[in-house]
Amino acid sequence: MRDMSRGVQVLGCLLQIEKQMGIQLEVNGTLIEAEKGETILSALNRHGMQVPTLCSMKGFSPSGACRMCVVEVEGRENLVPACSFPVEDSLKILTHSPRVLKARKTNVELLLSNHPDDCLYCERNGSCELQTLAEDLNIRERRIPGKKRTRKVDKSSPGIQRDPAKCILCGRCVRVCEEVMATSALDFAWRGNELSISTAMGKPLNFSNCTACGQCLIACPTGALIEHAEFPDLESHIHAPGKKVVIQVSPAVSVSVAEMLGYKTGVNMDGIINKVLRRYGFDQVFETSFGADVMIMEQARILRERMERQDSFPLITSSCPAWIQYAEQYFPDLIPHLSPVRSPVQVTCSLIRECFPRVAGIGNQDIVSVVISSCTAAKNEARRVEMTRSGIPMADLVMTTRELARLIRLSGLDLDQLEP
Repeated sequence: MRDMSRGVQVLGCLLQIEKQMGIQLEVNGTLIEAEKGETILSALNRHGMQVPTLCSMKGFSPSGACRMCVVEVEGRENLVPACSFPVEDSLKILTHSPRVLKARKTNVELLLSNHPDDCLYCERNGSCELQTLAEDLNIRERRIPGKKRTRKVDKSSPGIQRDPAKCILCGRCVRVCEEVMATSALDFAWRGNELSISTAMGKPLNFSNCTACGQCLIACPTGALIEHAEFPDLESHIHAPGKKVVIQVSPAVSVSVAEMLGYKTGVNMDGIINKVLRRYGFDQVFETSFGADVMIMEQARILRERMERQDSFPLITSSCPAWIQYAEQYFPDLIPHLSPVRSPVQVTCSLIRECFPRVAGIGNQDIVSVVISSCTAAKNEARRVEMTRSGIPMADLVMTTRELARLIRLSGLDLDQLEP
């Protein structure tokens, strides 16, 4: 019995050592280690080896839909998708062999065969993953002709614009909408050549259960889903005589815009943004964080009152417009528990409309209020009837971080030469 127990211990130690050592993969002549059960793509990424993919997203189970990540595995007749192929034994892998590159190039050419030829006019020009892949694979002509899809652009939502003709059916927006946001506003519809991404019953976005959270915009690799740009309307306001054009910037924007301008991720550009906006022509620059402070004080007051009365308790924050719309659609029983206080953006807009004219000595009608927010739902919120006064929205224009980056580039200012 003692020998058997010792043998079990030795076997357990060997298994633990094997697990720690992992499985050896030979990739393009280089040895790397992979854990049993993980995908080839995961192992490659951990060792600094990149394989292109259009459907794979970190944190999601693999789907293998786009076939862009195919690799050549010794002993297998067909190419295998690296994103969904689990590692069980030692493998010899080629990630950029002539056969692999030809397959990837063909896949991209098939996607481009019925894709619109409007890259110069597309909102995602320069930041489109399909465009980048075509450039990397040196695709310079249309070898595979296809029937162009002519589908109507959905501009019904104030926050999100959808162009089905640019969709490559990668499914990333569907998965984010269903698995992360739990709204399922988008899903696959029809079959075969008619397969497409659609809302329920094919309704426009503004009449669907979409909350305009904007997560699908981040997931979409092409220009099929973009924010509804209000940036072009800004020029007419900036140069309008007799108008006081003011803008508020969300603190999150000051950090997130750095990456879009080529700076290190997370760099705080608050002072630089302030300088650029004033140079561009804005008369006053406000921070949304002031409205957040006011909102928190008001919510604290309401919480105290409800605790004293034991009425509609607990109190649920109303700071996120996407969450408010989600609660209204999916959890209407929670509406009495929602705070009646507006979001920080709308609180700041109200202060600009009501208090700033008295301080500046101008009329309320002379103010043009512009918002820069990292949230596309703020565009929808600004058009809600509750956020208007006598039918006039508190915010005239709502722009996103991407639109701010465009504004900064258009200003022609060298950010490195500006004093914050």
